[in-house]
Amino acid sequence: MRIAVVDGQGGGIGKHITKRLREELPEEVEIIALGTNALATSVMLKAGANEGASGENAVCYVAGQVDIIIGPLGIIIPNSMMGELTPKMAEAIACSPGRKVLLPLLRGNVKLVGLGIPEPLPHLIEEAVAEIKAMLS
Repeated sequence: MRIAVVDGQGGGIGKHITKRLREELPEEVEIIALGTNALATSVMLKAGANEGASGENAVCYVAGQVDIIIGPLGIIIPNSMMGELTPKMAEAIACSPGRKVLLPLLRGNVKLVGLGIPEPLPHLIEEAVAEIKAMLS
């Protein structure tokens, strides 16, 4: 099982996701850090990812080779993360045959309705990790 954690900017969200996945999943599950930049990738590697890569080509290439992709909802929105997430990255992630587990964290001009009360990041990560554990069962 291969899981890609996708994040950008400072990699803080990806760091927390990676840390919880590493704590909760069996050691044989491979966690791949995919950063829109080297800093984000580095932070996720320090949090326990097995390997990592940065930039548009890496994200586009690896997205098609993993079983699960996890990250904030912005990873499927072109030009999100202040432009770091390119349209090609968003398309590769959205079109990947792997299952997507997306946290409803958004900035900018996108508003999701019908989700109820917004949850804090730690609660969203716990729910996402539980979903991935259920997928592995």
